[in-house]
Amino acid sequence: MTGSVTGNDCDVVVIGSGPGGATAAHILSSAGWNVIVLEKGRNHLLELTEPYGPMGHFSNDEIKFTRRHFLGPDPITEPRTFRRSESDGDRFLTGHVNSLPSTVGGGGVHADGKLPRFREVDFSLRSELGGVEGADVVDWPLEYSDLEPYYAEAEELVGVAGEAGNPFAAWRSSPYPMPPGADMYGSLLSGAAALRHGLHPYRAPTGVNSVPYDGRPACNNCGFCAFYGCPIEAKGDPVALLRRALNTGRCQIIPEAYVHEITTDTSGKKATGVRYLDLRAPVDNPGGPPVHEIRSDYVVLAGGAFETPRLLLRNGLGNSSGLVGRNLMFHFQTMVAGGFPERLWGASRGRSVTHLHDDHIVGDKAQDVAANGAGLPWLRGGIVEHGGAAGPILESLSYGSNQHHAASMRASALRERLWVFTMQGEDLAQPNNRIDLDPSVRDAWGFASGRVTYRPHRHEIATSDHVAPILESVLRDAGAEWTAVSTSPPTNENDPHPAMGHAPVSYHIMGTARMGDSPESSVVDPSGRLWDIDNVIVADSSVFPTSTGYGPTLSLVALAARATRLAVGDPLPPTAPAKP
Repeated sequence: MTGSVTGNDCDVVVIGSGPGGATAAHILSSAGWNVIVLEKGRNHLLELTEPYGPMGHFSNDEIKFTRRHFLGPDPITEPRTFRRSESDGDRFLTGHVNSLPSTVGGGGVHADGKLPRFREVDFSLRSELGGVEGADVVDWPLEYSDLEPYYAEAEELVGVAGEAGNPFAAWRSSPYPMPPGADMYGSLLSGAAALRHGLHPYRAPTGVNSVPYDGRPACNNCGFCAFYGCPIEAKGDPVALLRRALNTGRCQIIPEAYVHEITTDTSGKKATGVRYLDLRAPVDNPGGPPVHEIRSDYVVLAGGAFETPRLLLRNGLGNSSGLVGRNLMFHFQTMVAGGFPERLWGASRGRSVTHLHDDHIVGDKAQDVAANGAGLPWLRGGIVEHGGAAGPILESLSYGSNQHHAASMRASALRERLWVFTMQGEDLAQPNNRIDLDPSVRDAWGFASGRVTYRPHRHEIATSDHVAPILESVLRDAGAEWTAVSTSPPTNENDPHPAMGHAPVSYHIMGTARMGDSPESSVVDPSGRLWDIDNVIVADSSVFPTSTGYGPTLSLVALAARATRLAVGDPLPPTAPAKP
């Protein structure tokens, strides 16, 4: 079926232009629906008129991207708040808290594009492994086989480079669209050492072109990948999806459009559209930014797992279960750094991360013993990223000022001679970990700021304690002279790492509008629609029932594709494992 506009401005309005919103816009406009995408942030990604070329705003500028909030949001005008529990009072800190980019393209713009799939067990954690005291471990209302065709579609649309080198990976119906890109030198050292320790490193699947693809060039391995927009459009997420949507002629993207209200009919059971502030108006505009209304048949919420619950809570919508904002999950990050005696030529070049290993998700007998010693039924870690260190500006700030500074920068102990393992550990859902509305802190437009209440479960800490020494051993085997471990959030709340602070630094935010089989225990149904308002589809990682130990982006794109294809009545057919 196709959408029909009867007195409305469009068939569907999409709130947010990140990976989920871009996917929804592509699928719906390709199906013949008229789509309007509203993005709160500015547009630096692509021209919004034909031929939809690049804007040319991105550059290898560390200060611009990491210090001046070029991709937004500015924590002064859009503060967030954080507390570890209610015992901290209304808040523990105010400012920058897990602020994903607020810009056309959303979080996909600044990501380095690691796009692994989940495994079969990730969708049935409760059934397979059992519950954990103090956590709300549940099964997903779908299986890996339900999502596999959409994984394949997502990899094709974004353009994923990879190979079948991970022995723990789930089955695939098709190969990766591109071969893997160039290996970083540090990854070759750490990968070889990992093999000697019985681990199974493999080339990371990335949404970064290794060869020319979809009219975009191959990556030139400039080293400014994670936290930067790509100047040459080698990263496919989200520009590939947005350009496809625009090319249908049925999609319009409106930047600097702050959606503050989802409008409903008198019953409150059907969405009729949205109202938004036009932030493109002059700052001295009398009465503040103009308010516009768009009427539509459907609304797609794709603001991310922080902003989606904030909007729902502000509007008092979709929360009959009381679970909107609840079960917030990040990834518990364990960082193990190693200092090498010689320069790792290219440590600051490449795609930030070119190798991963999954062993600490799968586990082994030693991990089972560690779980038993911690009084837990099981431990699950996460992918371990083999990666380089930060850029020269951050390195220079680490050394401080004085006569030693120039010599320290030349030696580059914290950049060119540093290699880092980062484990994105599975974070168990807990109802008290949540996003809600801060009672008194407001953004520049007078709306309640989002507030994080979060403390990791002891599972995350026990897993980190078990895995960190293993990773230190691997780095020393690779040639590191010294190693150091830190976590985010810190395991010792009274003595946080100075660069990490108390709030999680992870940008993997999940679970605040979880999907499930019943309206009493979830916010959206298995197709991604709000139980309370079935013409509102949620197309971001807020629907995740569990975090898994894998990056969320490819899965949220696959879920968004599935949800919107179901809405237009065009689901993909089932798939089967490809023949070897």
